[in-house]
Amino acid sequence: MFCTSMLDVAEEFSVPSYLFFPSGAAFLGFMFHIQELHDEEGFVAAESTGVELVFPGLANRLPGKVLPSGFLYEEWAVASYRIARDFRKTKGILVNTAKELESYALESLSKTENPKLKPESSSESSGSEEDEVMRWLDQQPESSVAFLCFGSMGGFCAEQVKEIACALEGSGHRFLWSLRRLEGGPALTPTTTDYGTEVGRVIGWAPQAVVLAHRSVGGFVSHCGWNSTLESMWFGVPMATWPMYAEQQFNAFLLVKELEIAAEIKMDYRTESGEIVSAEEIERGIRSLMEQNNPMKEKMKEFCDKVRGALMDGASSSSSIAEFIEDIKINYRSESGKIVTTEEVKRGTKSLMELAKQLDEGDDI
Repeated sequence: MFCTSMLDVAEEFSVPSYLFFPSGAAFLGFMFHIQELHDEEGFVAAESTGVELVFPGLANRLPGKVLPSGFLYEEWAVASYRIARDFRKTKGILVNTAKELESYALESLSKTENPKLKPESSSESSGSEEDEVMRWLDQQPESSVAFLCFGSMGGFCAEQVKEIACALEGSGHRFLWSLRRLEGGPALTPTTTDYGTEVGRVIGWAPQAVVLAHRSVGGFVSHCGWNSTLESMWFGVPMATWPMYAEQQFNAFLLVKELEIAAEIKMDYRTESGEIVSAEEIERGIRSLMEQNNPMKEKMKEFCDKVRGALMDGASSSSSIAEFIEDIKINYRSESGKIVTTEEVKRGTKSLMELAKQLDEGDDI
């Protein structure tokens, strides 16, 4: 989504351009609409943080306080609007979602003059070798552990770490906490250290998908990155929201208010704010997350069935991939005069997915 400068290169060589959008359909619709508001009405996001806004694709009004940081700072906003304009130049957009997950947002997008949309979710994850953490999880009761993990860029200062620790102690729930220090900050938890207790463990890096798949994990306190959100849906684990950066505040709103599959710790937290979230707020969110009779648990199970069903042969996502391949063939022939075979497209797509997997696994390419 940030490589739209390549569109000019593709046009020069008469090659049709498609976009892979790694976030969800609601956020794509948000980007299109806020860019239109800016270009046609002079809308300034930074001046709207105290009001509620109406956006197509959202059933509820969007509080200005959860607008993504990329639209609140002028330099970032200029780039974000340019990128959204560039999206419209493509032949189609492959969105990292499924019709069953974001039907409202996708229906709204289909009514506008935008490139063709193909919702394609791929959240299936593989396991890893058992280690000490997994053995500890094996010993815990089903759905009893709160898993705290905040992504590759999610770190906290010492004062915030103390508040989280107090909240976990106050909640009384078992926990697995992946704690990463801020760059240049105090050595709170080196990534190789594992502090184990009877009720919880504090670790460095965590195999997130493997942990979410474990039967003992009953809730996920997350930064609300879209890939983490899809993984949580895939394994049917309800979430508590604590966004950090990028579009995560928007995702938190989507999870809490639109989809109703997450408890709220914060929806408007931003790493750059320096805000300290109190132990009371965190504890309240964890208690809500782990409450056995919370309706969002059943709702998350429904989303689990939806995202898994979407990937079955002949279902919505696999059908979208097939339509996407056919669309490439038609547009490539139209622009270049050449005929591309289905096998050529499949071979190219397979190479792209293999590269993406290597990047996801952190390989140095």
